[in-house]
Amino acid sequence: MHAASELHWRPRAAMVEPDSSESLAARLGCPRAIAQVLVSRGIATPAAAEAFLHPTLEGFLADPAHDPAQLLGMAPAVARILAAVRAAEPILIYGDYDVDGTTATVLLKTAIERIGLAMQPQRPAQVSYHVPHRIREGYGMQNAILAEAAASGIRLVISVDTGIRAIAEAVEARALGLDLVVTDHHLPDDAAIPDCLAVINPAQPGCPYPNKHLCGAAVAFKLAQALLLAAAPETPDPAAYLDRVRRVLLPSFLKLVAIATIADSVPLTGENRAIAAIGLAALANPVQPGLRALMQLAKIPLDRAPTATEVGFRLAPRINAAGRMDIAGDVVELFLTRDVVRARELAEKLDRLNQDRRASEALALDAIDRELLSLLDPAGSYPAECLILDHPEWHRGVLGILASRVVDRAGRPALVLTHAEGNAHGSGRSIPGFHLLDALTAVHGAGCEAPLFHRFGGHAHAVGFSLPSGRLPELRARMKAYAAALLTAPLLVPQLDYDAELTLSNITPELSAWIARCAPFGIANPEPLFLIRNAVLAAPVRLIQEKHICLQLTQSGEKPNPRKISALGWSRGPTNWPARCGELGLAQGSAIDLLFRLKQNTGPYANGDFSGLELDLSALRPAAAPESASGPAPRVP
Repeated sequence: MHAASELHWRPRAAMVEPDSSESLAARLGCPRAIAQVLVSRGIATPAAAEAFLHPTLEGFLADPAHDPAQLLGMAPAVARILAAVRAAEPILIYGDYDVDGTTATVLLKTAIERIGLAMQPQRPAQVSYHVPHRIREGYGMQNAILAEAAASGIRLVISVDTGIRAIAEAVEARALGLDLVVTDHHLPDDAAIPDCLAVINPAQPGCPYPNKHLCGAAVAFKLAQALLLAAAPETPDPAAYLDRVRRVLLPSFLKLVAIATIADSVPLTGENRAIAAIGLAALANPVQPGLRALMQLAKIPLDRAPTATEVGFRLAPRINAAGRMDIAGDVVELFLTRDVVRARELAEKLDRLNQDRRASEALALDAIDRELLSLLDPAGSYPAECLILDHPEWHRGVLGILASRVVDRAGRPALVLTHAEGNAHGSGRSIPGFHLLDALTAVHGAGCEAPLFHRFGGHAHAVGFSLPSGRLPELRARMKAYAAALLTAPLLVPQLDYDAELTLSNITPELSAWIARCAPFGIANPEPLFLIRNAVLAAPVRLIQEKHICLQLTQSGEKPNPRKISALGWSRGPTNWPARCGELGLAQGSAIDLLFRLKQNTGPYANGDFSGLELDLSALRPAAAPESASGPAPRVP
């Protein structure tokens, strides 16, 4: 619900020396704006830019910084799993119900089975899996499932995307005679880790692995990679086996890891960005029936690599819908089956569940919007605290999405809860600068006579938790007191960081092509945002479906034949563009400053002369002086 006028516009590259971007632009032969984008992301040399712009599978696998052996716990885990494969000993993979956990389950099960076939075709590996039901079991490992595994003869359990806080469950596993290998990426509880055979998690104390922000599927991939390489000497033709591992298996796994990396919103920098870029490229024309069917239903073209946006907003929600609304095990079956008919059935089920999820979310959002309206003070601001909203009819599977919507609308960290059988179950999302897991840890009161939560976990930006419903007032009071000292005014001022200032004449197909090379975009590598000053409306504002706008722009000073380009404002976020334009009284001839992302026009609304390019508006305001409180904006000649 932020008005665009409330946003603080700040140049992302304010601290970048002009000489550094000019030098990089000259060396790369790219527009100065692209050099500013790169330098502001810490990519200041031609070598670093080359690695960023052209990640390759060969370079990724050869980089010693990505060696899975650096992960603490890897050696004993590999030794124990290979011993189980040699003995055809049954193995249980204990997964999680989201995109990260289900894809991790698929790739690790597949890797172990492929190793078994390569090492001893007559005695294949026995690998089963358990993906918990969100409603019946909740998040994390459960003693009952471990007991069932032990009773069935299993002696080795491997967790994926869960387990780092399973301190009690690890004790129970040992008592049951189970060897437990934990692979996870979430933060440990007060630096304590489970007492088990091995813990593989770059976030655990003492782990030297440089990338602390791998998603859960990426950690599982590291284990799979180490297993596949370690098994080579025990295969009939190690050279041919390793060639197949590098050419076929690892690229195939990276497809799933890329989906999980994007869906889990880890920073898309360094290794994570390489995983996403390589995996997305491998997703062009997928062969596996389930993945192919799901991409078709998500209307993602199969003749090219999908974008991170397509994966994040079309594919991932359908995968997540199974765990949110029904049984996440369907996702694992979908990605394992070779039956085209069964794949189509499962994909269609996930698509229907996603429709159900969206309907449930829409109903809850109506109630949330009404409650948020009631929280506004006379000045139109929300309280400087973590907003906590609850309702007994909200579906537990959409709480995280609802929390994200509250953050988008209010610019405040948020916890959203529902109730069942006397307990409150919640998810939280945060804003930059407010560490939500630290907040829950502080209010939990570990060591107190009555700690607040039954269980909780997550990271800085997202958490999940449960507690007795009767203690919800206590949660509100504790969170309010905790946030009072941390949610300062500067933290609560929404801001947009832009990469460079352009003129309309800078907007060319060449610039668009260079932007595409900087993809995939995501956390820590956002899609470049640009500023244009003193753009002039060449025609009246045009409404699209009564909720979007189309502006025809020229730039003052561009004579005798000023160029025109369309700028579209889509009311998909907190800004109501028709209302915003009405508020500013925009008319033909109005001069405005605007922030935008550059897009290829694939719709019917733009009619500028820039070879199919258009501006996707993020914010606009009346034309201002070239300098602001933030200092002069970087200009692009």
